[in-house]
Amino acid sequence: MNNSILNKQTISIVRVFILTIIILGLPNNRVYSQIDTFTISNVDTIHIPTPEKYHSPHKATFYSAIIPGMGQAYNKQYWKIPILYAGLGGIIYGISFNTKYYNKYKNAYRDYIIKDPANKSYLEFAYKAGLTEDDINNADWFEQALKNKKDYYKRNRDFSYIGLLAIYVLNLVDASVDAHFYNYDISDDLTLRIEPTLLNFNSPITETQGFGLQLRLQF
Repeated sequence: MNNSILNKQTISIVRVFILTIIILGLPNNRVYSQIDTFTISNVDTIHIPTPEKYHSPHKATFYSAIIPGMGQAYNKQYWKIPILYAGLGGIIYGISFNTKYYNKYKNAYRDYIIKDPANKSYLEFAYKAGLTEDDINNADWFEQALKNKKDYYKRNRDFSYIGLLAIYVLNLVDASVDAHFYNYDISDDLTLRIEPTLLNFNSPITETQGFGLQLRLQF
């Protein structure tokens, strides 16, 4: 009888002990759960900065070398493209115009010197000047005029080719320079001011002061 009562008391004590351990363990579990949740949340919200895309001057120069104006498009300087092609168009027209008349005067000068009856291309220029064939036969002044015109258009044609090469090179230089300064930060605090100042005039005899103006460049 006493043994059964003791067993029941022992079981009750064990139950109370186990329940106490469970209750005491709950706060710790909650703390660990909160710590785990906080840690996972922080990992999920980490911001990884996106690296800035590199703007390559070599690409800009290479693009302009292949197609003039393509480097300016790469630099987002679109307004320069019409100006570039207007210059190229003018130079190309000058090459075509001067080449055409250089060939005409060259052939006329050659035909006039040879005096081939079957080739009298020089008469075209004589008739435009209101001259007849008799007026220009064996005329040194007409031969010299044809030569001067031939040399004139040849010189203009050569200068046009130099101009075309110059515009092409400038196109490359412009694309490369703009690409180098593409990400360059220019401050808005650059100011130029004119303000009064006190000037010192020193001489061996006396030292005087006066008012003047100074030009100040502020960065």
